[in-house]
Parts: sequence; structure tokens; C-alpha cells
Amino acid sequence: MHKQQKVTATLLTIGDELLIGQIVDTNSAWMARELVKQGIQVVRRIAIADDRAAITDALDAELAAVDVVLMTGGLGPTADDITKPTLADYFGTTMRTDEKVLQHVKSFFEKRKKPMLERNLRQAEVPEKCTVLFNEKGTAPGMWFEKAGKIVVSMPGVPHEMMHLMETQVLPRLEARFSLKPLLYKNLLVGGEGESFIAEHIKDLEENLPPYIRLAYLPSLGYLRLRLTCNESDREGIEAEIESWSDKIAQRLGKYLVSQNDLPMPEILAGMLTKVGLRLGLAESCTGGYLAHLLTQIPGASNYLQGSLVCYQAEAKIRLLGVSLKTIQDKGIVSEAVALAMARGAAQTLRADIGLGITGWLDKEGDDKAAGGTVCVAITMGDRHESKTFHFANDRLRNKELAAQNAFLLLIRFLKAHFLG
Repeated sequence: MHKQQKVTATLLTIGDELLIGQIVDTNSAWMARELVKQGIQVVRRIAIADDRAAITDALDAELAAVDVVLMTGGLGPTADDITKPTLADYFGTTMRTDEKVLQHVKSFFEKRKKPMLERNLRQAEVPEKCTVLFNEKGTAPGMWFEKAGKIVVSMPGVPHEMMHLMETQVLPRLEARFSLKPLLYKNLLVGGEGESFIAEHIKDLEENLPPYIRLAYLPSLGYLRLRLTCNESDREGIEAEIESWSDKIAQRLGKYLVSQNDLPMPEILAGMLTKVGLRLGLAESCTGGYLAHLLTQIPGASNYLQGSLVCYQAEAKIRLLGVSLKTIQDKGIVSEAVALAMARGAAQTLRADIGLGITGWLDKEGDDKAAGGTVCVAITMGDRHESKTFHFANDRLRNKELAAQNAFLLLIRFLKAHFLG
């Protein structure tokens, strides 16, 4: 085994569509998170065109600087996918047909009853000197090369295919190839206040951290992640020490703490609803079903989500949710009173334990009762209810995401206050 304390990597994404902004590179972000868990440091993320010279130049530069280059993209069956022949030339080898991949490609099209073209069969062609990484999720295999102690891995750009190859083959091979020191870290999720306020709130705790434990502030849309990190994984008792500091910070944060588990907000909420055995009914106006979409991305959503009513127009709120016209006229269509009436209507109509209503102006234009960017959220359960007004100052899509995150945060706090305190 190649012994090494520090292993570095470059993530190289290939595709003209990345450079013109047609596709957002989510592959690199995912790979970076997985590599850091193993103790591999990503030093660069590079996007290049489907061009032989660009690929060759990038490999020359990166292999001189890092231990591992992970490539995604450029492995399709069309003429502009030139990664395989470029890699064959780069490593001084010829192409061959891999019989296992060939049979897989044929079976892939036969099962789907789709016509198979000659170009599809060329997916089974691979450089002679590579180790083939069999791709069960698609037709393009991954390829593993080694040169002068350095590693180059080429994978499809399709996210679920790349993830499958990383999890089942690439990461295990890297772990076996190098003597890695996994990064130890613990995340705390915080909501309701900004980075500066939280930093001041836990200032003394941060100042008393030992020198081998670092605290980072990682802002995200609608919440803040605090990360405790230690690179000295061989230090005796370090995992317990990080947990102890996490508990101290969590206790100090109090109501601002969302979770000591690093999960997306919808997943945290889903776990809480499942734990208390309550079913949620949603009434959405400005979010247009986005809350339901986020919750139904999680397996088992039927255990806690009763349904969602998207009532965009005032007439729909009145007819489907029982919101009174007088409330709308007196308080405004965007008001806590209307949000609460929507929540009650959702709970009753959907026969849910908890109702959540959300209404707002996502753009700059509002009305005479609420300015643009105003969003009102209300939660009701029996005689318990809670509501809050938020003021956002971003574009429409960003305001919608912030509305969703803050609605989930309000419900999480409601559940903590009444059931999980």
C-alpha cells in the first residue's frame, strides 16, 4: 500500500454546457464532500471544454500538482464526447472492446425495447491500459488509470451514475490505495439569526476551543451551519471531545439550534413529525406547492404528510379553505390572519393533526397592506397556534426558497416547544 499522510485531488469537469452555464456543476460539490470525509483534500475544481488540448493540458498541470484527478463528463456516444480517445492517447495505449460492457449495453437497450445504434456499441470501447469501472446504472463505464504513482479516474457526467461509481468503486479503491486520515467533524444547524449574532453569542466558547479543533461558520440559504473540525484523527479521545464541544455549543444556542445532525431542513422536520406521530396538512399560496415538493423528496413522506392545497387566488382560499372575505379585505391577502385561516382550513379539509398556511408577495410589488417580499406563515393544532411575518429582499426564486426554509424552521420550533422540549 502506498503510505501517505496527505492526499490531494483535483476535480475536473468536462463539457461545453458547463462553461456556458447551460448546466450547473453539482458533481464537484458532491464529490468534494465525499472525498473530505475520507481525508482527501480537494485543492482545485476545474471546468473545461470538450477539447483534446484542454483535457491534455489540464492533466499535465494537475498531475504535476496533486495525487488524484477525478474527471466527469465527455463519455457519451456522440462525436463531441472525446474523453476516451484523448485518454487513450495520453496514456499511450490503444482502444479495445470490453466484452462485459458490450453485453451490458446490448441488454440495456433490449430491456427498454429501444433501437440500438452502432455508436451505442462504441460505449464498450475502452483504453487498453485502464481498469474498467463497470457502470450498472448506465452504458458508459468508468476508467481508472495510474501513471508515475498518480491516479486519474474518468466517470460519466450523469450525476446518479457518477455517484454510484464513486460509492461502489472509486472511494473504496482510494481508501485501499492510500493510508488516509479521515477528517473528523461535527455540524450543528442553526436558524433564525445571522452569522454575526451567533458568533457573538458563543464567542467565549469559540475562544476556549483547543488549538486542534476549529470552528467554521458556513452560511446557507435560510440557515447557518457551524462545523467543528479536527484533522488529528489519531488523537486519543478526540471523537468524544468534539461531541462534548458540540453539546456545549448546542446548549448555549438554545432556541437557535435546529439540530446537531447535519441533515437538510425538510429531513429534520420529517424525522420530528414521524417521531411525534403527527400528520401535516399544508395550505400554500406564494410557494405554489414547493413545501410539499420538498417533503415528498424524502422516502416515507406518506407517514407524516396528509396533503397540500395550493390556493393561489383569493377565491380559492375562500372556497377551498374557508378563509373569510372580510379577513382578506380587513387584514390583507398577505397577513398572519389569512395565513392562520389557511392553516386551519388545511387541517380541517385534509383531516390533519397540524395545519400550516403560507401566503406572501415574492416580488418587489406588494399592496397597500404588505410590501413586496413579505411572507406570512401560520401553524395551528387544536387551540395552539403560532404565526410569524418575514421580510425578504431578494429575487422571486430566492424569496421562495427562503419562505420554505423559514416555514419549516417555524414548524420545527413549534414541535420542539410543544412535543419535543
